[in-house]
Amino acid sequence: MTATAEDGNILLIEPFYSGSHKVLMDLIHDALKSSSGTPSPVLVTLPGKKWHWRARTSALHFSQTIPVNRYTCVFASCVLPLHELVGLRLDIQSAKKIIYFHENQLVYPVRKSKDRDFQYGYNQILSCLAADQVWFNSDFNKESFLSNLHSFFKLQPDFRPKNLRQQIEPKCHVKYFPLEFKKMDEAIRNLPIPANESGLVQIVWPHRWEFDKNPEMFFRVIYRLVESGTTNFKIHVLGESFTENPQIFSEAQSKLNKEFIGHFGYLATKEEYYQVLAESNIAISTSTHEFFGVAMMEATYLGCTPICPNGLVYPELYSKAGYLYKDENDLYHLLKTFIMQPSKLCEGRVRLDFSIFDWETLRPKYLQDLLSQENCDTICPNSELN
Repeated sequence: MTATAEDGNILLIEPFYSGSHKVLMDLIHDALKSSSGTPSPVLVTLPGKKWHWRARTSALHFSQTIPVNRYTCVFASCVLPLHELVGLRLDIQSAKKIIYFHENQLVYPVRKSKDRDFQYGYNQILSCLAADQVWFNSDFNKESFLSNLHSFFKLQPDFRPKNLRQQIEPKCHVKYFPLEFKKMDEAIRNLPIPANESGLVQIVWPHRWEFDKNPEMFFRVIYRLVESGTTNFKIHVLGESFTENPQIFSEAQSKLNKEFIGHFGYLATKEEYYQVLAESNIAISTSTHEFFGVAMMEATYLGCTPICPNGLVYPELYSKAGYLYKDENDLYHLLKTFIMQPSKLCEGRVRLDFSIFDWETLRPKYLQDLLSQENCDTICPNSELN
């Protein structure tokens, strides 16, 4: 996206303009534009594909394309190597710089530590050092990043850095990812939500078709339920698929009888997607890598009981409003109980306080922190490296 020097002096940068990254930038951009008395924002983006190359090279691209301006604030996602951009563009150095972490590469699941691409996590650490504020979408994301700073550098053979946590932690804040629940309500208000006359328990798995969402575990549990004679259910497998999907999806589609499968695949519109969520009783996560989980939050808002691993971000969000399982066997028994006795799904569960994730609630605080010059390095310079 191109911009001119007259567009404004708040700079929004998204190297991976897709999915939740796009949603957040659009919300902030539109809020700044519609807020009276605030300067117009400049939004610069790259398409949301080829993530690895965006994380490696986007700073050089933006250094050549962002218009020269007197920016008061720069807000970017953690895909951007912020430190590189700051070094290449002197006019950005004096602006307040905020980096937003949708995820962090220090705990990205790899089979062996030697398989981890050191550069991605290293870039995120340097971006934090270059930033004035570091925002995380959950406390789990923040703590997992900070607590792994030391161990991450065990891959480095010598001359390891010191005191990184002391330098970065004072800049850190938790800013939950904002959801537009009002728009969700409007989207489904006039949609037909048919009565579940069949009495089948509707189970939705609403995740990207990638290995870190652990679809193999989900389907193993489903196979086991069928083999045990527990058949009073139907599954909906949603989420975005890619050119190369895990083989388990095509295998499951052919292995499971059609009577067990409802929707299977990506739904083109939000209305269709929300309708399936609203028709479902249970939303399941089998993820091995999750820092917030928009899909699970949307499903829970639309009435699904969330069943999630007892780890990652899930205890932070769902300890009072869903069911946390400890392993695959525990998930199997939970599902079997709920399929056999659906009335148990909501017994004793407390509904989430969705207001803490609602854009209507979060919008004023986001804007206040973006527009404030507190913690700007023109006032309080970043600490020198030790």
